[in-house]
Amino acid sequence: MTNTRGPVVTILGHVDHGKTTLLDYIRKSNLTDKESGGITQKIGAYEINTNFSSYRTNKITFIDTPGHEVFTQLRSRGANVADLALLIIDAKDGVMPQTIESIFHIKAAKIPFIVVLNKIDLTEADPERVKLQLQKHGVLVEGRGGKIPVIEISAKTGQGINELLELILILSEELNLTYQPNNPPLGHIIEVKKDKRGVVVSVILKDGSLKLGDIVYCLDKKAKVKAIINDLGKNLEKVYPSTPFEILGFDELPKVGALIQSKPLNQEKKPTKIDADAKKVDFNQIFTQEEKEKKELPLIIKAESQGTLETIEQSLSKNKHIKIILKGIGEINKSDVFLAKITKSIIIGFAVPIAKEAEELARQEKIIIKTYHVIYELLEEINEVSQLWQEKKEKNIKGEAKILANFLINGEKVYGIKVIRGKINLGDLVEIYRGETMLGKSRLVSLQIRSKKVLEVKKDQEAGMIFSPRLDITIGDVIKSIS
Repeated sequence: MTNTRGPVVTILGHVDHGKTTLLDYIRKSNLTDKESGGITQKIGAYEINTNFSSYRTNKITFIDTPGHEVFTQLRSRGANVADLALLIIDAKDGVMPQTIESIFHIKAAKIPFIVVLNKIDLTEADPERVKLQLQKHGVLVEGRGGKIPVIEISAKTGQGINELLELILILSEELNLTYQPNNPPLGHIIEVKKDKRGVVVSVILKDGSLKLGDIVYCLDKKAKVKAIINDLGKNLEKVYPSTPFEILGFDELPKVGALIQSKPLNQEKKPTKIDADAKKVDFNQIFTQEEKEKKELPLIIKAESQGTLETIEQSLSKNKHIKIILKGIGEINKSDVFLAKITKSIIIGFAVPIAKEAEELARQEKIIIKTYHVIYELLEEINEVSQLWQEKKEKNIKGEAKILANFLINGEKVYGIKVIRGKINLGDLVEIYRGETMLGKSRLVSLQIRSKKVLEVKKDQEAGMIFSPRLDITIGDVIKSIS
């Protein structure tokens, strides 16, 4: 049996643009349970029941620790808690530095989002100007050539908030958020604390269900669930996905973002110490990253001023092997480190400090931070790194072949190819490219030259190939064998 669950929503945006005010208004105007006296537990999230009855669910859960640092901290540990995001922008002040950073973080998360233009009640509000500013940062809203929903509200007066809640439910219908109640519990920790009750862990389930007396694990930490308390302070016997709750039963504090499930996981590997102030970038650290298939070297760049940042960006943009994941002004902080972990990026700073907590986190998470005070040294070294990055990846390509023809033989799709570089062997893992775009990966399961089965083909040889799984391969595509 599959059930529908409510969406889990997070709010991001610039400081003072109304994130907390919006959450407070939504909570106070939608909590109808008077037994709690209107006081909610501080558990990092809360659930509301909307007045809409025409959708598969009328519930919405808001993570009430807004900000991209918290959002990315959760994601850095694989906790895809949020189903969608609200990007809140002051309709008077417009797009600000943290707005831009929030956009990068939402895009990295690859979740849908709604642009929420707040303070629309002010006479100085100019929503059209904000929409134009968003275009410059790749955010195309509805009515401006894009499909990203945009809504105008006032978190102070409540104008437009009912429409916002309904829009969230509409998007959740499209996302088709479901769970299997009979599955083992699977969720993420959103907050941890220790009080007179002992270790208190706030959780949101994404699948299954949890009841009193269940045994759960966070990595190798074990707990027997002694109590389940919801955001209204009520004790529950059982809880289902998307409803935020606290559990008692752990003896030690687990990590925020860690997975809660019915079986133990091995401890995380002990991180290698990284010297964030090293004179030279450690190339080996870069090249051992998992995502070697990336075509560009991903960077996060922080600079002391907008002018300096633009100079660095313009110079690096000439290098096709570099991809700027985030650019910003000011010190390197924890949020940058969490984003670097998710995107496998190097953090580059120019004439900016590294926050002490960010430096320590970088060591723990094996993230490289490199700072400079001379622009030409920065550009010279980063271009050198990107070149070595590209050369290293090229060495991983054992052979390449071009698709010359395709046939259907006994129900099997056979591709006629010519090897244009190196060699390709039966059983190889291959990548299929159309121009610069990788279509996908497959496995070479049959290799023949003139109806004779062979184990290998070399440069300038022609052969017939069968791949599994099948991909949409056409004449002119290129096959690359990965060593």
